[in-house]
Amino acid sequence: MIRKIVMVVLAVLALGMFGLTGVAWRQQAALNQTLDVSEVLLLDVQPGDTPGGLFRRLEAEGRLQGAFWLRLYWRLNLADRTLHSGEYRLEPGMRVRDLLAAWLDGKVVQYSLTLVEGWNFRQVRAALARDARLNQTLQGLTDEQVMSELGYAGQHPEGRFFPDTYLFTRGTSDRDLLRQAYERLDRVLNEEWARREEGLPYQDAYQALIMASIIEKETGVPHERAEIAGVFVRRLQRGMLLQTDPTVIYGLGEAYAGRITRAHLRQPTPYNTYTNAGLPPTPIAMVGREAIHAALHPAAGTSLFFVARGDGSHVFSDDLNQHNQAVRRYQLNRRADYRSSPAPAPAPSNDAEVSP
Repeated sequence: MIRKIVMVVLAVLALGMFGLTGVAWRQQAALNQTLDVSEVLLLDVQPGDTPGGLFRRLEAEGRLQGAFWLRLYWRLNLADRTLHSGEYRLEPGMRVRDLLAAWLDGKVVQYSLTLVEGWNFRQVRAALARDARLNQTLQGLTDEQVMSELGYAGQHPEGRFFPDTYLFTRGTSDRDLLRQAYERLDRVLNEEWARREEGLPYQDAYQALIMASIIEKETGVPHERAEIAGVFVRRLQRGMLLQTDPTVIYGLGEAYAGRITRAHLRQPTPYNTYTNAGLPPTPIAMVGREAIHAALHPAAGTSLFFVARGDGSHVFSDDLNQHNQAVRRYQLNRRADYRSSPAPAPAPSNDAEVSP
C-alpha cells in the first residue's frame, strides 16, 4: 500500500515537473521570437498601460504570438517592475526579449528641439508652437501669463531662457521644456556671476544678462565678445551712451523692416540707447554662456567705438576721429554682401529622433 502511495506521489511530481518545464519552454519560446516588423515602428505606451495589455495589442496586430505566456512570464518574474510610458522603437530583427529589456530600462524615443543664441522670446514661442510632439499648453497666453504659468510671475521673459538643444519625449509639455530652459539659464548666470571681475558697472546679475544680450546681438565672432564688452563697459563707466543698433531694433519690434535709419535712432523707445543713458530695461535676446562670460570679463583696453567691417567682424577705435574714418570706409561705401554680424544660421528643423 505504501509502495503504491509513493508511486502515485512520484507520478504527480513528475507530471508537475513536466508541466513546469513545458510552461518554461513556452515562455522562453515566446520571449525569443522575433517581432514581425518589416520597418521601424513606434509603440506608444500611455500612462496606465500594462504589459499584459500591450502583449495582447501586439498579438492582435500580428507582431508576436503567445501573449498569454508573455503575460504569465511578466507576472511571475517582473511584477514589481515599473513600465515607463513613452514611445518605444520596434525594429526589424528585434526579439520580444529585446523589447522587454527596453521597457525595463525605460529606453523611450527622445526628440530634440534647439533654441538658438540671439533669438527673442517671440521666436522661442514660435519654435515651441511648431513642434507637434510637444503637449501645447501655452498657446493663446500672453507673455506675462506664460511667466505666471512657469512660476515666475512679474518677470520679463526676454533673455531668461538658455539657448541649447533640449531632449524630450512625445507628450512633454511646452511648459516643462521652457521651465527647463529657464532653470538652465539661471544656473549658468549665477555660476558666471560668482566668478565675475571686480569693478564692473552692474548692480546685479540681471544687468550683466542685459549686457550679455547686447554682446550676443552685436557679434558672433568668438574672439570679439570680450573686446565689445570692454567698449560697452568703458562707455558705461564714463557716462557715455551705449549707442548700439540692436537695442534700437528690438525697441522697434515688428515695425523694423530690415534696415535701420536715422529716424529710427531718434525714435523714442525704452530700448533706444542713442537717446537713453545706461542699459536698456531688459535683455533683448537669448544668450549663451560665452556672451555672459564676456560681459563679466571684458577685455582691457582704451577703445570706445567699433564699426562693422561688413564680414561679421569689427574695427575698434579709441576716439571719435578714428571711428569716423572707419565709418566712412566701411559704412558709407558698403559692399553688396555687407552684414554687421556673421550670416545667421538657419533655424533648426527639430525633426530628428534621438536614440536613447
